[in-house]
Amino acid sequence: MSGEGDTTLKSICYKPGSLQLLDQRKLPLETTYLEIRDAADGWSAIQEMVVRGAPAIAIAAALSLAVEVSNFSGFDGSSAEAVTFLENKLDYLVSSRPTAVNLADAALKLKQVIANALASSAAEPNSIFKAYIEAAENMLEDDVASNKAIGTFGSSLLRQQAKNPDKLSVLTHCNTGSLATAGYGTALGVIRALHTQGVLERAYCTETRPFNQGSRLTAFELVHEKIPATLIADSAAAALMKDGRVDGVIVGADRVASNGDTANKIGTYSLALCAKHHGIPFYVAAPLTSVDLSLSSGKEIVIEERTAKELLNTHGGLGERIAAPGISVWNPAFDVTPAELIAGIITEKGVITKNANDAFDISSFAKKVTGN
Repeated sequence: MSGEGDTTLKSICYKPGSLQLLDQRKLPLETTYLEIRDAADGWSAIQEMVVRGAPAIAIAAALSLAVEVSNFSGFDGSSAEAVTFLENKLDYLVSSRPTAVNLADAALKLKQVIANALASSAAEPNSIFKAYIEAAENMLEDDVASNKAIGTFGSSLLRQQAKNPDKLSVLTHCNTGSLATAGYGTALGVIRALHTQGVLERAYCTETRPFNQGSRLTAFELVHEKIPATLIADSAAAALMKDGRVDGVIVGADRVASNGDTANKIGTYSLALCAKHHGIPFYVAAPLTSVDLSLSSGKEIVIEERTAKELLNTHGGLGERIAAPGISVWNPAFDVTPAELIAGIITEKGVITKNANDAFDISSFAKKVTGN
């Protein structure tokens, strides 16, 4: 599966009964794919950062269970027991990473699919498993189309807002490209679209401490796609903006509350504050599956804390220890950027802008574009 021909990197390689995930911990020096045989393998790959990025996490989880049931030699149980089996596995997979809403949203939709299959007059375990597998495979296909739409809407928005629509430089944080999705990207998809249109002067990417997704992954993708790009230290972003080198900041999202508050990789909030100070528009690019209308604000978003080793050791915790023994560590994986700092939220259905009260009405937007 690829979002852009043979040149786009694939984080997820799937065919019926087989799933391989690119081990992103080893990039950019080594390209290794891990075989995922069941939901337990999927859970470990997500929790251990083999695969990351909210859309990719959801799809990898769904497909890991699809592979498991595809390879059943036989299921000794009733149709109701097949549904219970799938539901329990989905709940287990959701526990791998709690902050990204896409995974929980995917699980909820897949539960509805198998519930509908159970209600069918022809319901039997095999038909329920088949319905689940088809739904999981459709998620893989739909993600690429969704990301390309985000790229189109986002590039148009940035050009409309830029002083020079034919010459833009954009700063991004963490990794939101083909490695974080099924094959195209959200925020990095917008950058890719600008480059394709011939109007991108330069993309700037932060190193994204402490796991270094920017220097290891985003930089790798930008070089791979031959996009003019520069890597900066996280702490250099304010100076870059002060020098007038940035026309816009665009990031992804792991969860967006109904008021527009957005959880994304730690350091995003700092970038938004810097952008506000320097009069630079700050955008979020994410599929509607990243929106959680059940949350009234970002205060309700659960923030995952990562292992202390990511700060204590080199290479995001994978190398030798560098910090003083005995030091305590606070290592949140995400922070929440208040809606007041966000100029627009770019989705596959269009751009969510603020109303006359300078507030996002995401609920009304979602109802309008989905009909629900």
